[in-house]
Amino acid sequence: MKYINEINKRKTFAIISHPDAGKTTLTEKFLLFGGAIQTAGAVKSNKIKKHATSDFMEIERQRGISVATSVMTFEYQGFLINLLDTPGHKDFAEDTYRTLTAVDSVVLVIDSVNGVEDQTRRLMEVIAMRKTPVIVFINKMDRDGKNRFDLLEEIEKELKINLHPMTIPINSGKDFKGVYDLHEKSLVLFAAGTKANGEEVMKINDLSDPILNSKIGEKDANVLREDVELVDGVYGELNLEDYLSGETAPVFFGSAVNNFGVKEMLDTFIRIAPTPRPRHTTTRDVLPQEDKFSGFIFKIHANLDPKHRDRIAFLRVCSGKFARNTFYNHVRMEKDVRFSNPYSFLARQKDVIEEAFPGDVVGLFDTGNFKIGDTLNEGEKFYFTGIPSFSPEIFKEVANKDPMKTKQLEKGLLQLTDEGVAQLFTQFGGNKKIIGCVGELQFEVIQYRLLQEYGASVQMNHLPFFKACWLTSKDPKKLDDFVKYKQANIAEDKDGHVVYLAQSEWFLNTEISNNPDIEFHFTSEIHK
Repeated sequence: MKYINEINKRKTFAIISHPDAGKTTLTEKFLLFGGAIQTAGAVKSNKIKKHATSDFMEIERQRGISVATSVMTFEYQGFLINLLDTPGHKDFAEDTYRTLTAVDSVVLVIDSVNGVEDQTRRLMEVIAMRKTPVIVFINKMDRDGKNRFDLLEEIEKELKINLHPMTIPINSGKDFKGVYDLHEKSLVLFAAGTKANGEEVMKINDLSDPILNSKIGEKDANVLREDVELVDGVYGELNLEDYLSGETAPVFFGSAVNNFGVKEMLDTFIRIAPTPRPRHTTTRDVLPQEDKFSGFIFKIHANLDPKHRDRIAFLRVCSGKFARNTFYNHVRMEKDVRFSNPYSFLARQKDVIEEAFPGDVVGLFDTGNFKIGDTLNEGEKFYFTGIPSFSPEIFKEVANKDPMKTKQLEKGLLQLTDEGVAQLFTQFGGNKKIIGCVGELQFEVIQYRLLQEYGASVQMNHLPFFKACWLTSKDPKKLDDFVKYKQANIAEDKDGHVVYLAQSEWFLNTEISNNPDIEFHFTSEIHK
């Protein structure tokens, strides 16, 4: 229990959303409040005019989307906050799913104009599975969007979560006047383009106070009084246990681009969001307050700084204290490793740290020892669970355009697929390289990065496969026979595990029913 003070100071969370809901903008406002940056990058109409702090890859700047999870650490009101910004684009969902394994809570951003979108539904399914606490921020209230109560109803129905409004908006679009904070009993007036701490806030304990009429007009004041009465009657006080168990989500309304409504949410987050929580492993649950260090790798990023060919593995500390220059056990490789320059992050900027505690995310310089899901600890034989690789849905053969760059291509493919943006398969009995991804955009990113970072020019040729399944069997002979007969559809993943590439759902179902002794797996976590 000797690190309990450090643990209680930490809050680690992810911001998730559909693309364009304003997630990167919200991230920047958080950093602004934490004093981590002085000016926000403006992300407008999908063209980044002033580069957003958390979008550091060239292709992200060009397209105005986040395709890699960034980690940022800042202090606010005596707490150390680790914020993980995730890709909104559906093609990078797998990176987001893995990031959700490294956080203790989530802020979900919803666009008040578009409401709930497909990607949001999928993300919420993963969050619900893990019972992760969620705070909802309904963004873009200064634009003409859906009615506030219709939006709440839609979110509850579509995302299957109970909501609890913490602020109530006064109008929307060009008539948006601000929000009433139900917890603080205060009126927060809206002014476009406010700087951090620039909101006009006034305490109004009694809504019948005539000052309300003078501030927002009699008509809007009456609507607000009715809204507050309705919300108080239906929801009452927020039940913290329901929030912490992932059953109820507090809701805030605001406009991230105008820095409005963000502080109210951040203050509530500090008050109610969980500190580091216990983690499941293959043998037992690991508690954050244990004396011995343990942690896992949830992300790898090559060439964070293109000038230095660096490769950083992101480690979530789960228990004990991580210390610089200390030997720790790499469970999968069964060897001791130590790190002379562990980093903390503000997006691109890296600061060397001496120690880290549960909840912290540490960047480790990696020479190729790490894979996603690797566990580090002080000698116990266990793996942290729940960090899967999903079956890809689109497959392309990588054709090398320049035979002189074969070595660079091999290295680039290995490093980029180690990051988890895609999976690499080698056709059985040959050396045809196949990349499997969840979405088309990932192929663009890989092609671009192979050329920019490794000098390898490639062509991607579409392959007629529908799914990749990892194969296991208690009868090795049955598996060998299957591999022999189905050679055209068999590949190995980069760890040497056998994979069946099915042409269609019909073929897959046929092989599953014809081969009862072989198990077909849709995630690769079975090999841990």
